[in-house]
Amino acid sequence: MRDLHLEANVGKFQDPNLTAKGEKRASVYLNNPQTLWFNTGTLCNIECLNCYIESSPTNNALVYITTDEVVDFLDQLEDRNWGVREIAFTGGEPFMNPNMVDMARASLDRGYDVLILTNAMAPMMRPKVQDGLVGLQADFPGKLTLRISLDHYDPLLHDGERGVGAFDKTLRGMEWLRDHGFQMAVAGRATMEEDMEAARAGYAAFYAKHGFNIDAQNPGQTVLFPEMDMTAEVPEITTECWGILNKSPNDMMCATSRMVVKRKGADRPAVLACTLLAYDAQFELGDTLAEAEGSVSLNHPHCAKFCVLGGASCSA
Repeated sequence: MRDLHLEANVGKFQDPNLTAKGEKRASVYLNNPQTLWFNTGTLCNIECLNCYIESSPTNNALVYITTDEVVDFLDQLEDRNWGVREIAFTGGEPFMNPNMVDMARASLDRGYDVLILTNAMAPMMRPKVQDGLVGLQADFPGKLTLRISLDHYDPLLHDGERGVGAFDKTLRGMEWLRDHGFQMAVAGRATMEEDMEAARAGYAAFYAKHGFNIDAQNPGQTVLFPEMDMTAEVPEITTECWGILNKSPNDMMCATSRMVVKRKGADRPAVLACTLLAYDAQFELGDTLAEAEGSVSLNHPHCAKFCVLGGASCSA
């Protein structure tokens, strides 16, 4: 796949150990695993303008993961004693995967909190899925959260990313979740024209209008991601940057999480350093959790812009 980041950052992000200036590149160790992510597959019911993983109705580069494969990694979690508290599912659209409810149940049965990222559109609204979700809610109260992709509280801005009519469909899905007592969170985008305070105020007004029990000021309930401009030049992160920026490697997403994916044609799933870098081979750490316990070199623009400088994390 074409990497616009490399075109914008010629000469950078080439060596996992050194920056283009020859300085020591920063790395992050997995030292406090809290979330294990599963990518359910890259197929999605819609195609968004700036989808970082290029999900669409035709992209099956990452195929549907199965319940048995998820259970295998849940077993590994116990064997490795990672101490994870949360199992999270992303896509694509997770409810495209016919195993989604069963995979959530398998995770909840082990005592984990479960987070499902969804656009709350047609795949989630199928009667079989709704019945399955209601069953999970009844059997595991307070343990399941659905994080809804709502790029903006302004329908025009949201639809500009996801297509005409997408906002209204997502709103109907959120209203169904509200009426059935589900815990919800929202994933939005911080636009260039709006500061964070104004963005959170806008989401708060939207929640109040529709009676959604979501805290706009809580970054775990309203997650506002920085814009991922693929054509922007970004700085490389060196070991000196931690002190300069007053940041800690322990706060980075790759210190607390890993993601499992199943590539098309692969015999078994693989473990990746994070949710954002599904197609870059250097961030594939192996087939098992044991192989994924080492350090991650911050050798990609996403590491700099999204995590270190943007302060964002996909986990709650």
